[in-house]
Amino acid sequence: MRSYLDSIESPVDVRRLPLDALSDLCGEIRAALIRSVPVTGGHLSPNLGFVEATVAIHYVFDTPHDKLVFDVSHQCYTHKMLTGRKHAYTNPEYYNEFTGFTNPEESEYDLFRAGHTSQAVSLALGLAKARDVLGQKHNVIAVLGDGALSGGEAFEGLDNAAVIGSNLIVVFNDNEMSIAPNSGGVYENLCALRASNGEAEDNFFRTLGFDYRYVEQGNDVQALVEAFREVRGIDHPVVVHVHTRKGKGLAWAEEHPEETHMVAPQAKAAVSVGETYQQITRDYLSAKLETESRLVIVNAGAPSGVGLTPEFRARCGSHFVDTGITEQHAVAFSAGLARGGAKPVFMVMASFLQRAFDQLVQEMGLNKSPATVLVFGAGFYDIDATHAGTLDIVMTSNIPGITCLAPATKSEYLSMLDWSIDQDERPVVIRVPERVIVGEDGFDRNRPGAWHVVQRGTRVAFLSTGSTITLARQTMQLLEERDGIQATIVEALNYSSFDERVLDGLLYDHDVVVTLEAGILCGGFGEKVARYFGKTPMRVMCYGGKKEFLDLVPTEEFFLIYHFTPEEIVADLEAACLR
Repeated sequence: MRSYLDSIESPVDVRRLPLDALSDLCGEIRAALIRSVPVTGGHLSPNLGFVEATVAIHYVFDTPHDKLVFDVSHQCYTHKMLTGRKHAYTNPEYYNEFTGFTNPEESEYDLFRAGHTSQAVSLALGLAKARDVLGQKHNVIAVLGDGALSGGEAFEGLDNAAVIGSNLIVVFNDNEMSIAPNSGGVYENLCALRASNGEAEDNFFRTLGFDYRYVEQGNDVQALVEAFREVRGIDHPVVVHVHTRKGKGLAWAEEHPEETHMVAPQAKAAVSVGETYQQITRDYLSAKLETESRLVIVNAGAPSGVGLTPEFRARCGSHFVDTGITEQHAVAFSAGLARGGAKPVFMVMASFLQRAFDQLVQEMGLNKSPATVLVFGAGFYDIDATHAGTLDIVMTSNIPGITCLAPATKSEYLSMLDWSIDQDERPVVIRVPERVIVGEDGFDRNRPGAWHVVQRGTRVAFLSTGSTITLARQTMQLLEERDGIQATIVEALNYSSFDERVLDGLLYDHDVVVTLEAGILCGGFGEKVARYFGKTPMRVMCYGGKKEFLDLVPTEEFFLIYHFTPEEIVADLEAACLR
């Protein structure tokens, strides 16, 4: 049987195929995704639903001359297969050769690195305006979908784009889902549009000023080709609303689109990771709801990453709010909840919290709103640079008025979380550790700015933040074995302020302070400690990450690159000041 996919090296090859061959090509692509993604890990159900639309776009439009911008670019796997990268999905020897998102370093067909959401229309509008200013002629296509419409930037982009007065094509992928089920009033209008085959009198896109086309059979490649041919070369902004099925072609994914939105690599999925902070947090919040009726759990459209399972959300009832993919709104909403007398807990991934910096400053810090923000996924992970969580310490610790806590042990985490919900004075950010460590509780509810002296020694002091306590203990042990020095270990449980009693107490019998943080050093915790000791003889050595983006670097390599191992730290100490 002939394989169409084997002959595809670029979209030029796609455009050479007869129209009636495209369905077979889509079937081959979908089969390759079903084989490869569960092995490599990645976004399974979003890509299965967007196969036909991607094939149709490249069939109709002259990419890369015509410009294609992906929103939530985790839907780009078919695009990559059609643009010279199919071997990463068809040949197990090359699985994981490329990132799971668009990347201009990989291909001229990828215009932007995009791993968050809601930005495609804004980027495409910029491309279209540049085209018009330079007097060029080509189509600009923005792919918007998989929940992106709930994001504020999508509304801003659409509002501005509707008045450009020249070619701009927005392909809206409506699969009736975000990561979890959609949340937001705009989706009611989308439901009405679907029910009326796009003919409903109330039309969100037309209200903004867009021309509009509707494709009910969004997984019918020939119907999509017809729709895209109709708008190719159009001289004004248009939305092509495409109704697709998330998880299309794989029964389990179609039945469980949330659970298969992102799947773990086969090797990791088979390994039991033991107790997790997601489970610990669910258990705590479930119990807290029994005694605290004011508790409200908030998430911005990404519940799976922080462990908010469908079952847990259902149990919470009205005490759980999914704001949609709207981190800015979620932070401000939490501040409003707090001012209104509720007890909000906003659960968010570190990478996504970046999107709400202004609200952290204004609505939380400036207004002293007593909300709790739980930050998951912070630190060094084997992850695409678009989702890196190494900026949270730099971002949150430099905002006045916010107390930032970094527990090391399970008991400290639970104490901090309970204290934060109970208090009414300030916003609190808690940096949730990656691994569960069972140990003593050094957090003082009466002195939330206090640090915990785990062990008192001389000459060398290790200041750990969160889970770097393990590295501090290992390094201390190696230092004692090699150099006979019994070091001091301090948990800097509050990384937004200093425990001056602890720091000043080190001046009398210590020569060097070593700071450990799983985040970027520039503007972070260690640099502040160095500044504190700047006018003293104390030497400070800071360990953490460089100000750089790293892609899919194994965690162990992070540690080596940044001298984040006991052997490297002891060697540095010996070379610098111990011998």
